[in-house]
Amino acid sequence: MMSSHFRKVCDFLETGPIRANLLTPPIATVQKIITEILHSDPGVTFAKDTRDLLIECCVEFITLISSEANEIAEKEAKKTIACEHVKAALEELDFGNYVPAILEVAADYKKTQASREKKQTKIEQSGMTEEELIRQQQELFRSATDKFNSGPQ
Repeated sequence: MMSSHFRKVCDFLETGPIRANLLTPPIATVQKIITEILHSDPGVTFAKDTRDLLIECCVEFITLISSEANEIAEKEAKKTIACEHVKAALEELDFGNYVPAILEVAADYKKTQASREKKQTKIEQSGMTEEELIRQQQELFRSATDKFNSGPQ
């Protein structure tokens, strides 16, 4: 089942001015995937045009899933595509076998983000208490006000 939105996107991509400038997965990344897949059969190589075709397939797959997830999000009056929209898109497009893997990756990502070292704010980096910072700010305001009120020198 192909959505009308996806059909419009595909038609535009096939004929539109951005065709040559499409964002694609980095060639090095695709090459690494190919190498890992072919690792078990060392005598086989991928031709450059085959690698380019694989990149094109990746772009088309991502476009398909993104478009469907966007339509699902819009139906729910959401402005942000969430993990559940991608999951529903995969299921709607008969790619449900990918759902467990993406949910596992999403859970790992959330866990990584939660345990990531939190960056210190400038306030925390100052080593001063909130009261000390407020006192310093008030003194700076007082100093700036006095300088402003004294006029040009």
